[in-house]
Amino acid sequence: MEVSLWVFINWVVILSVDRAQMDNDMSFKSKRLAVLIDAENASADGIETLLQEVTQYGTAHVKRIYGDWTSGQLVNWKAKLNKLAIQPIQQFRYTTGKNSTDSALIIDAMDLLYTRNFDGFCIVSSDSDFTRLASRIRESGLVVYGFGEPKTPEAFVSACDEFIYTDKSKPLESSTSDLSTGNKQRSKDAQKASVPSPFDSIAPSSGTKQNSKDAQKASKAPASTSTNTSQQSLKIDKKLLKLLKDAYAAIVENDGWTRLGTLGAQIKKLSPSFNPKNYGHNQLWKLLKATNIFDFKETHNSKDPKIKEMYIKQRLEASTQCL
Repeated sequence: MEVSLWVFINWVVILSVDRAQMDNDMSFKSKRLAVLIDAENASADGIETLLQEVTQYGTAHVKRIYGDWTSGQLVNWKAKLNKLAIQPIQQFRYTTGKNSTDSALIIDAMDLLYTRNFDGFCIVSSDSDFTRLASRIRESGLVVYGFGEPKTPEAFVSACDEFIYTDKSKPLESSTSDLSTGNKQRSKDAQKASVPSPFDSIAPSSGTKQNSKDAQKASKAPASTSTNTSQQSLKIDKKLLKLLKDAYAAIVENDGWTRLGTLGAQIKKLSPSFNPKNYGHNQLWKLLKATNIFDFKETHNSKDPKIKEMYIKQRLEASTQCL
């Protein structure tokens, strides 16, 4: 009797461990994605990089590309299709000047949506005609990732959960250079201005009083430059600073601190096209540090002390400054 009970207990323990392992594996299950490409409004040059980007969000179980393959305009695509296992969908032009590819892509997207076999969609196009499609998919509770060029209309960008610009040479969302580059350039300029000229030690000859005055003005320039550095850095990108402050204000705790990950998620909600890489930083915390308006601290996770979590807090002087 005791032996049978011992065997039964061990069997229950093993079953529980297997069940826990199964649940753990399911938690790491990759999202099932459908990648739909509008060949007439997307570039073939960066498709390999784009599909690599897709792997960061899930697994592409469907990869389809739509266009009129009898047209010579899509020749660049043909060499990529077999290599990347992308299924081409033929759609003839019914009339001159009309694009029927959009309708074919939208119909297929809705068919795939109703199968309930997918967790999200990747729509590759720079055409605003897919704005309503993206909104409809999101209404069904699925995530939508948009991929397009910088010319993509804001309506389509905002309709996606996240929008990724396929053109890495995309101009920054600001009217000036990125934060790190701007700060480094100003620092170099200040250093150059502060280096004394070998001609400063030469006494001015008679009749060169004006040159002497000019030299004195030049020697005072570095102080003026350093004084205005903080003001210039604040004006680097008003749009970015406003986005960061709005996101922070929406989620900040009573003590003023909030998780970095929570802030990142809120930023994506406010601006689906936001990407730290657009500002010269590969991680969000590096971009936030470059803005010089947040303080940082690391704490151990309450459930797992081995895991560290980063928290941020907006500085008081930054919160009182007007954008």
